[in-house]
Amino acid sequence: MKNREDNWFERLMLNEKFIFAVIFINAVTIFVHETIGFRIWLYAIDMACTLVFLAEMIVKHQKYGLKGYWSDGWNRLDGILVILSLPSLVMLFVPFGMIDLSVLLILRVLRVLKFFRVVHFFPSFSNIAKNFILAMRQSYAFLLCYLVIIVIFGMINCSIFKDLVPKYFGTPLDSIYSVFRLFTVEGWYDIPDSIAVVTSPFWGKMIRLYFCLLLLMGGVIGMSFINSIFVDAMVSDNNDDVKAQLAEMEKKLDKLLEEKGLDDKD
Repeated sequence: MKNREDNWFERLMLNEKFIFAVIFINAVTIFVHETIGFRIWLYAIDMACTLVFLAEMIVKHQKYGLKGYWSDGWNRLDGILVILSLPSLVMLFVPFGMIDLSVLLILRVLRVLKFFRVVHFFPSFSNIAKNFILAMRQSYAFLLCYLVIIVIFGMINCSIFKDLVPKYFGTPLDSIYSVFRLFTVEGWYDIPDSIAVVTSPFWGKMIRLYFCLLLLMGGVIGMSFINSIFVDAMVSDNNDDVKAQLAEMEKKLDKLLEEKGLDDKD
């Protein structure tokens, strides 16, 4: 009887549908908690979900072993997220009013990390992640070059405009962030306009022209290159499949033509 109960509990903890349901309940609980504020019953549900995830981790360790569990990529992700969410259980033993606000914020953030577990329930997510890693490998050199360009123009703009508009170029870090904003076409016109109003009309036009060229080079052309590289790499597997199918069709067509040629000779 005991073995049957153990097997029932093990099957429950290894049931992906059950775990997905717990993740969904936990997500709804935290959403409601952040909306209406602290409620003891919401906190109890959240802690129960965390304990379920911990029990699942323990059962998988018993079934697959320590090495077997951590050798699987999804198990590593689940295990790390469960471990990160465990500090929130300390609130079970410490009165709510005695917890420092900064510590409470960290615990809340770590608790929300449990939602990342849901990603491997989506179909084809492994292929998407694999293609993303492939895209990063193929485009990392261009991304580094793009980053270097942002840093260079950030330093140039800092040395030129730091006294005119310290809000955007007062420090190298502020300047780099402003150039990044410019390259992502995010409110880019605010930056040259804020400089133009504190200079003469002639230099205001030259500054606007300079930032338009910078936008064209980094924001339009540069981002287009990055998007094209990523898209090409993300669909590379599909292209390979299509090429393989075409090659197979060519072989079959050649074989049919050869057989037809033999029949004609006969």
